[in-house]
Amino acid sequence: MTKITLPIAAVCLIAYIVFSVIDSVAFAGPWLIGCFLSLSIGVRSYAALKGFSFTLVIFAAVTTALYYPQYFSTWHGVKLASFFTPLLQIIMFGMGTEMGVKDFAGVIKMPKAVLIGLFGHFTFMPLAGYALARLFNFPPEIAAGVVLIGSMPCGMASNVMSYLANANLALSVTLTAIATLLSPFLTPLWMKVLGGQFIQVNALAMMWEIVKIVVIPIGAGLLFNRFFKGKVAWLDKIMPLISMFGIAFIIVIIVAAGRDNLIVIGPALIICALIHNTTGYLFGFWIGRLFNLPERDARTIAIEVGMQNGGLASGLAKAMGKAATLGLAPAIFGPLMNITGSILASYWHRNPPPVEKERNLLNTDAGS
Repeated sequence: MTKITLPIAAVCLIAYIVFSVIDSVAFAGPWLIGCFLSLSIGVRSYAALKGFSFTLVIFAAVTTALYYPQYFSTWHGVKLASFFTPLLQIIMFGMGTEMGVKDFAGVIKMPKAVLIGLFGHFTFMPLAGYALARLFNFPPEIAAGVVLIGSMPCGMASNVMSYLANANLALSVTLTAIATLLSPFLTPLWMKVLGGQFIQVNALAMMWEIVKIVVIPIGAGLLFNRFFKGKVAWLDKIMPLISMFGIAFIIVIIVAAGRDNLIVIGPALIICALIHNTTGYLFGFWIGRLFNLPERDARTIAIEVGMQNGGLASGLAKAMGKAATLGLAPAIFGPLMNITGSILASYWHRNPPPVEKERNLLNTDAGS
Protein backbone atom coordinates (compact mmCIF):
# COMPACT_ATOMS: atom_id res chain seq x y z
CA MET A 1 0.00 0.00 0.00
CA THR A 2 2.87 2.38 0.83
CA LYS A 3 4.31 1.94 -2.69
CA ILE A 4 1.54 4.15 -4.10
CA THR A 5 3.18 7.15 -2.45
CA LEU A 6 6.21 6.88 -4.78
CA PRO A 7 4.23 7.98 -7.88
CA ILE A 8 2.71 10.71 -5.71
CA ALA A 9 6.24 11.83 -4.82
CA ALA A 10 7.12 11.96 -8.52
CA VAL A 11 4.07 14.12 -9.26
CA CYS A 12 4.98 16.45 -6.38
CA LEU A 13 8.54 16.77 -7.67
CA ILE A 14 7.36 17.62 -11.19
CA ALA A 15 4.97 20.23 -9.77
CA TYR A 16 7.79 21.71 -7.68
CA ILE A 17 10.03 22.00 -10.75
CA VAL A 18 7.26 23.59 -12.83
CA PHE A 19 6.39 26.19 -10.19
CA SER A 20 10.10 26.92 -9.62
CA VAL A 21 10.66 27.50 -13.34
CA ILE A 22 7.73 29.91 -13.58
CA ASP A 23 9.09 31.69 -10.50
CA SER A 24 6.14 30.97 -8.24
CA VAL A 25 8.01 30.29 -5.01
CA ALA A 26 4.92 30.45 -2.81
CA PHE A 27 3.39 27.49 -4.65
CA ALA A 28 6.63 25.52 -5.14
CA GLY A 29 7.42 24.94 -1.45
CA PRO A 30 4.43 22.78 -0.45
CA TRP A 31 5.04 20.48 -3.44
CA LEU A 32 8.66 19.82 -2.38
CA ILE A 33 7.53 19.18 1.19
CA GLY A 34 4.92 16.74 -0.14
CA CYS A 35 7.57 15.04 -2.28
CA PHE A 36 9.82 14.33 0.71
CA LEU A 37 6.94 13.14 2.91
CA SER A 38 5.63 10.83 0.17
CA LEU A 39 9.11 9.41 -0.39
CA SER A 40 9.57 8.82 3.35
CA ILE A 41 6.45 6.65 3.34
CA GLY A 42 7.22 4.94 0.04
CA VAL A 43 10.76 3.82 0.84
CA ARG A 44 9.48 1.87 3.84
CA SER A 45 8.25 -0.77 1.38
CA TYR A 46 11.83 -1.66 0.48
CA ALA A 47 14.20 -3.22 3.02
CA ALA A 48 17.28 -1.66 1.43
CA LEU A 49 15.76 1.85 1.54
CA LYS A 50 13.78 1.69 4.78
CA GLY A 51 16.60 3.31 6.74
CA PHE A 52 16.21 6.52 4.74
CA SER A 53 12.62 7.12 5.88
CA PHE A 54 13.46 9.26 8.92
CA THR A 55 16.09 11.25 7.00
CA LEU A 56 13.49 12.11 4.34
CA VAL A 57 11.16 13.33 7.09
CA ILE A 58 14.02 15.57 8.25
CA PHE A 59 14.38 16.91 4.71
CA ALA A 60 10.65 17.68 4.66
CA ALA A 61 10.96 19.45 8.00
CA VAL A 62 14.01 21.45 6.85
CA THR A 63 12.19 22.46 3.66
CA THR A 64 9.21 23.61 5.73
CA ALA A 65 11.52 25.69 7.93
CA LEU A 66 13.16 27.28 4.88
CA TYR A 67 9.85 28.25 3.27
CA TYR A 68 7.97 29.22 6.44
CA PRO A 69 10.57 30.28 9.07
CA GLN A 70 8.11 32.64 10.76
CA TYR A 71 6.25 29.69 12.29
CA PHE A 72 9.30 28.25 14.06
CA SER A 73 10.50 31.05 16.28
CA THR A 74 7.97 31.51 19.07
CA TRP A 75 4.70 29.93 20.12
CA HIS A 76 2.33 31.98 22.29
CA GLY A 77 5.26 34.11 23.35
CA VAL A 78 7.51 31.17 24.24
CA LYS A 79 10.77 30.81 22.30
CA LEU A 80 10.82 27.32 20.79
CA ALA A 81 14.62 27.20 21.14
CA SER A 82 14.15 27.04 24.93
CA PHE A 83 13.05 23.40 24.51
CA PHE A 84 16.45 22.34 23.10
CA THR A 85 18.11 21.40 26.37
CA PRO A 86 15.15 19.51 27.92
CA LEU A 87 14.66 17.53 24.70
CA LEU A 88 18.35 16.62 24.50
CA GLN A 89 18.33 15.58 28.15
CA ILE A 90 15.37 13.27 27.49
CA ILE A 91 17.18 11.81 24.45
CA MET A 92 20.34 11.23 26.49
CA PHE A 93 18.30 9.67 29.28
CA GLY A 94 16.87 7.27 26.71
CA MET A 95 20.39 6.50 25.56
CA GLY A 96 21.35 5.72 29.15
CA THR A 97 18.42 3.34 29.58
CA GLU A 98 19.84 1.26 26.71
CA MET A 99 23.27 1.02 28.34
CA GLY A 100 24.70 -1.15 31.07
CA VAL A 101 27.99 -1.85 32.82
CA LYS A 102 28.85 -4.39 30.11
CA ASP A 103 29.05 -1.60 27.55
CA PHE A 104 31.85 0.07 29.50
CA ALA A 105 33.50 -3.26 30.31
CA GLY A 106 34.15 -3.61 26.59
CA VAL A 107 37.28 -1.50 27.13
CA ILE A 108 38.79 -4.42 29.05
CA LYS A 109 37.73 -7.02 26.48
CA MET A 110 38.97 -5.15 23.39
CA PRO A 111 41.27 -2.33 24.56
CA LYS A 112 43.22 -2.05 21.29
CA ALA A 113 40.15 -1.50 19.11
CA VAL A 114 38.60 0.93 21.60
CA LEU A 115 41.76 3.03 21.86
CA ILE A 116 42.19 3.15 18.08
CA GLY A 117 38.56 4.15 17.62
CA LEU A 118 38.70 6.89 20.25
CA PHE A 119 42.00 8.19 18.88
CA GLY A 120 40.59 8.42 15.36
CA HIS A 121 37.35 10.00 16.49
CA PHE A 122 38.82 12.67 18.75
CA THR A 123 41.85 13.61 16.63
CA PHE A 124 41.10 13.21 12.94
CA MET A 125 37.55 14.58 12.95
CA PRO A 126 38.23 17.86 14.86
CA LEU A 127 41.39 18.49 12.81
CA ALA A 128 39.58 17.67 9.56
CA GLY A 129 36.75 20.02 10.57
CA TYR A 130 39.24 22.82 11.23
CA ALA A 131 41.08 22.22 7.93
CA LEU A 132 37.82 22.23 5.94
CA ALA A 133 36.57 25.37 7.70
CA ARG A 134 39.78 27.10 6.61
CA LEU A 135 39.65 25.65 3.11
CA PHE A 136 36.07 26.79 2.50
CA ASN A 137 36.78 30.15 4.14
CA PHE A 138 33.47 30.17 6.02
CA PRO A 139 32.47 33.16 8.17
CA PRO A 140 33.90 32.80 11.72
CA GLU A 141 30.79 31.47 13.48
CA ILE A 142 29.93 29.06 10.64
CA ALA A 143 33.55 27.83 10.64
CA ALA A 144 33.45 27.30 14.40
CA GLY A 145 30.29 25.23 13.88
CA VAL A 146 32.20 22.89 11.54
CA VAL A 147 34.85 22.44 14.23
CA LEU A 148 32.11 21.90 16.80
CA ILE A 149 30.45 19.03 14.92
CA GLY A 150 33.89 17.52 14.31
CA SER A 151 34.60 17.59 18.06
CA MET A 152 31.42 15.75 19.05
CA PRO A 153 31.27 12.17 20.43
CA CYS A 154 29.67 9.36 18.43
CA GLY A 155 25.89 9.35 18.12
CA MET A 156 23.46 6.50 18.76
CA ALA A 157 22.79 6.25 15.01
CA SER A 158 26.28 4.79 14.61
CA ASN A 159 25.20 1.72 16.60
CA VAL A 160 22.34 1.07 14.20
CA MET A 161 24.65 1.49 11.20
CA SER A 162 27.21 -0.89 12.71
CA TYR A 163 24.52 -3.51 13.21
CA LEU A 164 23.35 -3.17 9.61
CA ALA A 165 26.94 -3.25 8.29
CA ASN A 166 27.79 -6.65 9.80
CA ALA A 167 30.25 -4.81 12.04
CA ASN A 168 31.12 -5.40 15.70
CA LEU A 169 28.04 -4.08 17.51
CA ALA A 170 29.53 -4.61 20.99
CA LEU A 171 32.56 -2.51 20.02
CA SER A 172 30.28 0.15 18.52
CA VAL A 173 28.22 0.49 21.70
CA THR A 174 31.36 0.61 23.85
CA LEU A 175 32.94 3.32 21.67
CA THR A 176 29.76 5.39 21.78
CA ALA A 177 29.52 5.06 25.56
CA ILE A 178 33.16 5.92 26.26
CA ALA A 179 33.30 8.75 23.71
CA THR A 180 30.15 10.28 25.21
CA LEU A 181 31.62 10.24 28.70
CA LEU A 182 34.90 11.73 27.44
CA SER A 183 33.11 14.53 25.60
CA PRO A 184 32.90 16.95 28.59
CA PHE A 185 36.70 17.08 28.52
CA LEU A 186 37.72 16.60 24.88
CA THR A 187 35.01 18.62 23.12
CA PRO A 188 35.68 21.87 25.06
CA LEU A 189 39.44 21.28 24.64
CA TRP A 190 39.21 21.07 20.84
CA MET A 191 36.78 23.96 20.68
CA LYS A 192 39.15 26.10 22.72
CA VAL A 193 42.22 25.13 20.65
CA LEU A 194 40.66 25.04 17.16
CA GLY A 195 37.25 26.73 17.38
CA GLY A 196 38.82 29.47 19.48
CA GLN A 197 40.65 30.66 16.38
CA PHE A 198 37.29 31.70 14.92
CA ILE A 199 35.22 32.77 17.95
CA GLN A 200 35.65 33.27 21.67
CA VAL A 201 35.08 29.97 23.53
CA ASN A 202 34.46 29.54 27.25
CA ALA A 203 35.69 25.97 27.73
CA LEU A 204 34.53 25.67 31.35
CA ALA A 205 31.00 26.84 30.50
CA MET A 206 30.89 24.37 27.60
CA MET A 207 32.08 21.57 29.88
CA TRP A 208 29.25 22.29 32.31
CA GLU A 209 26.70 22.37 29.47
CA ILE A 210 27.84 18.93 28.31
CA VAL A 211 27.65 17.59 31.85
CA LYS A 212 24.06 18.90 32.13
CA ILE A 213 23.00 17.68 28.70
CA VAL A 214 24.90 14.38 28.57
CA VAL A 215 26.47 13.04 31.74
CA ILE A 216 23.66 13.63 34.26
CA PRO A 217 20.82 12.31 32.00
CA ILE A 218 22.86 9.27 30.91
CA GLY A 219 23.73 8.57 34.55
CA ALA A 220 20.02 8.72 35.42
CA GLY A 221 19.29 6.41 32.49
CA LEU A 222 21.89 3.90 33.68
CA LEU A 223 20.30 3.86 37.13
CA PHE A 224 16.88 3.41 35.55
CA ASN A 225 18.21 0.52 33.47
CA ARG A 226 19.72 -1.07 36.58
CA PHE A 227 16.58 -0.98 38.72
CA PHE A 228 13.62 -0.75 36.34
CA LYS A 229 14.68 -2.38 33.06
CA GLY A 230 11.76 -4.32 31.57
CA LYS A 231 9.31 -3.04 34.20
CA VAL A 232 8.16 0.00 32.20
CA ALA A 233 7.44 -1.42 28.75
CA TRP A 234 5.74 1.71 27.42
CA LEU A 235 8.93 3.72 27.99
CA ASP A 236 10.97 1.37 25.79
CA LYS A 237 8.44 1.89 22.99
CA ILE A 238 8.11 5.64 23.28
CA MET A 239 11.78 6.67 23.70
CA PRO A 240 12.79 6.09 20.04
CA LEU A 241 9.83 8.21 18.92
CA ILE A 242 10.77 11.00 21.35
CA SER A 243 14.37 10.87 20.11
CA MET A 244 13.31 11.17 16.47
CA PHE A 245 10.91 14.01 17.23
CA GLY A 246 13.52 15.79 19.34
CA ILE A 247 16.20 15.71 16.64
CA ALA A 248 13.71 16.84 13.96
CA PHE A 249 12.43 19.66 16.18
CA ILE A 250 15.96 20.95 16.94
CA ILE A 251 17.02 20.91 13.28
CA VAL A 252 13.87 22.74 12.17
CA ILE A 253 14.30 25.52 14.74
CA ILE A 254 17.97 26.01 13.82
CA VAL A 255 17.24 26.05 10.08
CA ALA A 256 14.43 28.56 10.54
CA ALA A 257 16.61 30.81 12.70
CA GLY A 258 19.55 30.65 10.29
CA ARG A 259 17.55 30.62 7.05
CA ASP A 260 19.21 33.68 5.48
CA ASN A 261 22.71 32.39 6.25
CA LEU A 262 21.81 28.91 5.06
CA ILE A 263 20.53 30.07 1.67
CA VAL A 264 23.90 31.73 1.00
CA ILE A 265 26.25 29.19 2.61
CA GLY A 266 24.16 26.00 2.36
CA PRO A 267 25.63 24.42 -0.81
CA ALA A 268 29.19 24.88 0.45
CA LEU A 269 28.21 23.40 3.84
CA ILE A 270 26.71 20.34 2.11
CA ILE A 271 29.93 19.71 0.16
CA CYS A 272 31.99 20.30 3.32
CA ALA A 273 29.81 17.84 5.26
CA LEU A 274 30.18 15.12 2.63
CA ILE A 275 33.97 15.51 2.54
CA HIS A 276 34.26 15.53 6.34
CA ASN A 277 31.96 12.54 6.74
CA THR A 278 33.40 10.30 4.00
CA THR A 279 37.03 11.00 4.89
CA GLY A 280 36.12 10.04 8.46
CA TYR A 281 34.86 6.66 7.24
CA LEU A 282 38.01 6.12 5.16
CA PHE A 283 40.37 7.14 7.95
CA GLY A 284 38.57 5.02 10.54
CA PHE A 285 38.56 1.91 8.34
CA TRP A 286 42.17 2.10 7.21
CA ILE A 287 43.63 2.98 10.59
CA GLY A 288 41.88 -0.13 11.90
CA ARG A 289 43.37 -2.25 9.12
CA LEU A 290 46.78 -0.62 9.60
CA PHE A 291 46.81 -1.90 13.18
CA ASN A 292 45.75 -5.38 12.02
CA LEU A 293 42.23 -5.29 13.42
CA PRO A 294 39.69 -7.75 11.95
CA GLU A 295 37.59 -6.26 9.16
CA ARG A 296 34.47 -6.30 11.35
CA ASP A 297 36.25 -4.10 13.88
CA ALA A 298 37.64 -1.83 11.14
CA ARG A 299 34.12 -1.35 9.79
CA THR A 300 32.93 -0.41 13.26
CA ILE A 301 35.70 2.13 13.76
CA ALA A 302 34.98 3.63 10.32
CA ILE A 303 31.36 4.26 11.27
CA GLU A 304 32.17 5.48 14.78
CA VAL A 305 34.82 7.90 13.53
CA GLY A 306 32.68 9.19 10.66
CA MET A 307 29.45 9.85 12.58
CA GLN A 308 29.02 12.50 15.26
CA ASN A 309 26.28 13.50 17.68
CA GLY A 310 24.66 16.34 15.76
CA GLY A 311 21.92 16.85 18.35
CA LEU A 312 24.44 17.58 21.10
CA ALA A 313 26.31 20.00 18.81
CA SER A 314 23.05 21.86 18.13
CA GLY A 315 22.30 22.05 21.85
CA LEU A 316 25.74 23.51 22.59
CA ALA A 317 25.34 26.05 19.78
CA LYS A 318 22.06 27.17 21.33
CA ALA A 319 23.63 27.32 24.81
CA MET A 320 26.30 29.64 23.38
CA GLY A 321 23.55 31.87 21.95
CA LYS A 322 24.57 31.18 18.36
CA ALA A 323 22.03 28.62 17.11
CA ALA A 324 21.46 30.55 13.87
CA THR A 325 25.16 30.45 12.90
CA LEU A 326 27.17 28.01 15.00
CA GLY A 327 24.27 25.55 14.81
CA LEU A 328 23.99 25.49 11.01
CA ALA A 329 26.82 22.99 10.44
CA PRO A 330 25.30 20.43 12.88
CA ALA A 331 21.88 20.92 11.24
CA ILE A 332 23.36 20.13 7.81
CA PHE A 333 25.90 17.50 8.82
CA GLY A 334 23.42 15.45 10.89
CA PRO A 335 20.96 14.36 8.15
CA LEU A 336 23.77 13.87 5.62
CA MET A 337 25.62 11.57 8.04
CA ASN A 338 22.52 9.40 8.28
CA ILE A 339 22.33 9.17 4.48
CA THR A 340 26.00 8.30 3.91
CA GLY A 341 25.94 5.96 6.93
CA SER A 342 22.91 4.13 5.58
CA ILE A 343 24.50 3.77 2.13
CA LEU A 344 27.76 2.45 3.60
CA ALA A 345 25.92 0.09 5.97
CA SER A 346 23.79 -1.25 3.11
CA TYR A 347 26.88 -1.88 0.96
CA TRP A 348 28.69 -3.69 3.76
CA HIS A 349 25.54 -5.64 4.61
CA ARG A 350 25.56 -7.05 1.07
CA ASN A 351 29.30 -7.73 1.34
CA PRO A 352 30.00 -9.54 4.65
CA PRO A 353 33.56 -9.59 6.06
CA PRO A 354 35.72 -12.55 4.92
CA VAL A 355 35.01 -14.60 8.05
CA GLU A 356 31.27 -14.13 7.56
CA LYS A 357 31.57 -15.19 3.89
CA GLU A 358 33.40 -18.38 4.87
CA ARG A 359 30.76 -19.15 7.50
CA ASN A 360 27.97 -18.63 4.96
CA LEU A 361 29.70 -20.96 2.48
CA LEU A 362 30.10 -23.63 5.17
CA ASN A 363 26.43 -23.35 6.09
CA THR A 364 25.49 -23.70 2.40
CA ASP A 365 27.67 -26.80 1.99
CA ALA A 366 26.28 -28.35 5.17
CA GLY A 367 22.73 -27.74 4.00
CA SER A 368 23.37 -29.48 0.67
